[in-house]
Amino acid sequence: MTEKATSREVVQGAQKMTSSEAFVETLVSNDVTDIFGIMGSAFMDAMDIFAPAGIRLVPVVHEQGAAHMADGYARASGRHGVVIGQNGPGISNCVTGIAAAYWAHSPVVIITPEAGTNTIGLGGFQEANQLPMFQEFTKYQGHVTHPNRMAEFTARCFDRAMSENGPTQLNIPRDYFYGESITEIPAPRRVDRGAGGTKSLDEAIELLKTAKNPVIVSGGGVVMADGVEEAKALAERLGAPVVNSYQHNDSFPASHPLWAGPLGYQGSKAGMKLISQADVVIALGTRLGPFGTLPQYGQAYWPTEAKIIQIDADHTKLGLVKKIAVGITGDAKAVAIELSKRLEGIELASDATKAERAANIKAEKEAWEQELSEWTHEQDEYSLDVIAEAEGEEGNWLHPRQVLRELEKAMPEDVMISTDIGNINSVAHSYLRFEKPRSFFAPMSFGNCGYALPTMIGAKAAAPHRPAIAYAGDGAWAMSMGEVLTAVRHDLPVTAIVFRNRQWGAEKKNQVEFYNRRFIAGELDNGESFAEMARSMGAEGIVVDKLENVGAALKEALNNQMVDGKTTVIEIMCTRELGDPFRRDALSTPVRHLEKYKDYV
Repeated sequence: MTEKATSREVVQGAQKMTSSEAFVETLVSNDVTDIFGIMGSAFMDAMDIFAPAGIRLVPVVHEQGAAHMADGYARASGRHGVVIGQNGPGISNCVTGIAAAYWAHSPVVIITPEAGTNTIGLGGFQEANQLPMFQEFTKYQGHVTHPNRMAEFTARCFDRAMSENGPTQLNIPRDYFYGESITEIPAPRRVDRGAGGTKSLDEAIELLKTAKNPVIVSGGGVVMADGVEEAKALAERLGAPVVNSYQHNDSFPASHPLWAGPLGYQGSKAGMKLISQADVVIALGTRLGPFGTLPQYGQAYWPTEAKIIQIDADHTKLGLVKKIAVGITGDAKAVAIELSKRLEGIELASDATKAERAANIKAEKEAWEQELSEWTHEQDEYSLDVIAEAEGEEGNWLHPRQVLRELEKAMPEDVMISTDIGNINSVAHSYLRFEKPRSFFAPMSFGNCGYALPTMIGAKAAAPHRPAIAYAGDGAWAMSMGEVLTAVRHDLPVTAIVFRNRQWGAEKKNQVEFYNRRFIAGELDNGESFAEMARSMGAEGIVVDKLENVGAALKEALNNQMVDGKTTVIEIMCTRELGDPFRRDALSTPVRHLEKYKDYV
């Protein structure tokens, strides 16, 4: 079959076209070049003209992976990620991935062809009521009510995904891809976000005038607004330490003297100690989610007496989690610019102590770095027991913290990293530092396993020039490792690091802490090598069981990726030691009343 010419030019003016043509032209108008999914008859008429429109459909192994890829694509690029599937099971498979994108505030558009209008309600093949599936995890749901309105609803879903900072659903009865109409393709509409209201800005400045120890929490809104430079300028004016909100380690450059590391689970003790001393907290582009402000390392670090200035593009998040003194609805970048402008020429109470506070920031960071370097393995009783057991087993078993430190040392500056859910992946937060935004991808509040690999494949599609690395434990890895086939088949090379500790670590830690080491369904021991499985799928595989080989293995894998265009799975053989549980407040010591359960306490 001869190659057809492609055109990225959108047809202008009202013209006669089919519904499929109107749909595809609206995708082109929104600069869609990649769609992730599995082909299906429900949208085949439109799919037939993807190629001449300059659109690539990336076939995946499982539609959940496609939704994660669209999420990674959106987060790496700052524009839409798009996922599509066959009506019914293909669409239901996407729910988890869309939920993750919702909590990451990613502008993902999920296109959901559904059963035809002439059979809906008859219980036909692959029929499902698809709108309720996503109503909790989308910002807008567009349902095409007539073939002539195809371009209208398609355009609105793309516009709303960007304006609402989250996923939208475009639901299309499969018979509506057919038919003809006179259609004009709508131009994309983008919201010009402002810097907030005058009253709230004035109130913020009054607080900052008297603040003696201001601290900035830099959140995902800073990344989405491309506002890191503006956040830096505001921090430098105030001399304020900057902490990253939970799982947004890329929201402020780690090399900056004012950077103090991430808050939340397994974050930076330096950042936590510094924010505990704050009298004013500037929450810049963050909803201050509960998981990022809970006690950690045995300390309740959140400054309960501090006045909070919260800035968020979504007014419904202001004061939702923490009591605030000032709420500003606006774009994080625009607000940072406006605050800096208003602070020009004003004498602040904090000006007199800039040097002293800078010295304190430096000292706290140095103390934390030294602690991290000396923290070679976990010290709790359970971890010491399993470390001792590992010394009597065959093979070499590495301490996760030492591995994470070695990986940190070997990371290229421009790297993108995704982490899955799990104990080692969470411990990794302390060791993940970035110099530029759109570099860190985590499953956020939804916390689903099987996230890291497909998300990083999507990010690689959006930014092929950047090194792409996925972290996963062996439990989460098994949920998504089939997408190695997607990376190999479609020349989207990534590097996956699998921490093989042979257990569901995060949940098993709860059984250690609350259930007297009664381990049920937590073991994942098997003889098969994940590196060997990767080789069977056409990727490279490396097994690492010596600490001195960790950095070299990563460099080899990145050379495979960036030079040879090959995906590599690095299997790291780890001890069964475990870091702190996710949330000590989420479980209670068990109480049993029935005689048959009396020993289960």
